[in-house]
Amino acid sequence: MPASTPLHIIVLAAGGGSRMKSLKPKVLQMLAGKPMLAHVLAAAKALNPARIHLVYGHLGAQVRAEINDSALNWIEQIVQSGTGDAVKLAMHHVPDGVRVLVLYGDSPALRPDTLEKLLQVPQPLCVLVSEVAAPAGLGRVQLDAQNRVLAIIEAKDATPAELAVNTVNTGVLTAESRQLRAWLAQLTPNNQQHEYYLTQIFEFAARDAQPARAVFTTDAFEGFGANDAWELAQLERYLQQREVRRLCQTFGLRVADPARVDVRCTSVEIGADVELDVNVILAGSVKLGAGVKIGAFTRICNVELAAGTEVLSHCDLDGVISTGACRIGPFARLRPGTKLAAGAHIGNFVETKKAHIGASSKANHLSYLGDVEIGAHVNIGAGVITCNYDGVNKFVTQIDDGAFVGSNSSLIAPLKIGANATIGAGSTITKDAPPEMLTLTRIAQVTRTWKSKRRRG
Repeated sequence: MPASTPLHIIVLAAGGGSRMKSLKPKVLQMLAGKPMLAHVLAAAKALNPARIHLVYGHLGAQVRAEINDSALNWIEQIVQSGTGDAVKLAMHHVPDGVRVLVLYGDSPALRPDTLEKLLQVPQPLCVLVSEVAAPAGLGRVQLDAQNRVLAIIEAKDATPAELAVNTVNTGVLTAESRQLRAWLAQLTPNNQQHEYYLTQIFEFAARDAQPARAVFTTDAFEGFGANDAWELAQLERYLQQREVRRLCQTFGLRVADPARVDVRCTSVEIGADVELDVNVILAGSVKLGAGVKIGAFTRICNVELAAGTEVLSHCDLDGVISTGACRIGPFARLRPGTKLAAGAHIGNFVETKKAHIGASSKANHLSYLGDVEIGAHVNIGAGVITCNYDGVNKFVTQIDDGAFVGSNSSLIAPLKIGANATIGAGSTITKDAPPEMLTLTRIAQVTRTWKSKRRRG
């Protein structure tokens, strides 16, 4: 068909997936940070189709709620009676004279490049196949010498001779819509499952002297999904390795161990000479400037770290921006709304939330900084907390340039600490502290004679 022919994509996502032993439908099982079906839809949208038709069924309300995409044409298969029936339902919404691509909601590893390769073959019917060394349970593809499909046999219906074939069906196919509609009308449920198999159309195409062309994947694992929790875990490792390889080859990312990095990103940009230690998780939207270093056992989610920033081990960063090189951790938790200027240092067991930390300011130990504006060259002592919540409302603490807040101080917001002010250790500050002055709250220390109840000796 001409390259200008409109493309309609049918995604089959009606199956239950009982072998997952889950309360969620199979297509919503999480993989690399998002449902399997979301991966498939992302690949489909990358092809710029005229329309995507999603056939759903088992626990359909969950599927619609999780995906929640009004741009899709949602088609409910009330009775799951086979892939052929599902495609037939979708074809009621597909016009004649277009190209149809059939995908599966539980086959999330397919890349747009592979699908483009399939679509470029000018045949009325094409199928994506793989060569697999141990193809137990997979449908076998019978080919002639020109890679034309004679038949596709489901494993449950195959003879021992047919099972000896290592060419297997991924299920992904493309066809001319008018011809596909005619073949679908001829399907029969004459098989062990008493279902309408989509694969039967390949027999009809061969009979009509229009045999399908087989297109091989370059990666056998790419075309398949997961039927149970163990296969899901293997697929997770496969996708993670593939994505880490892509980041290394595209951006020059350095990783201590590619098997111990998880990428769950919607988007990722990485500068030169970025280093990730072991057991690092990247999630959401991530931008890492040149020379950024991420320590072991750290989660980075929806962050933008400026060049030269160093995150030490065992940190959790979510919704964080650094505008210059700074140092974070170890054991720091930075929550959404945290913004760090150049030279800032957030140390061990410090938690921040909606905190703007100025240039060269530091909070090195055991502090909570929420709803706070901190200027430049401020020192936050160990154990300092901003008391930003009164049980109903949250308030802002402002700490101006050069201030020094002594250890174990509580700052009761709303509050302003003036420039170069000093807060004495152990203070509870409820009123604004003027600049250049020492402010503290203390009761007199007393020593009394008393008789200890502890037993001596």
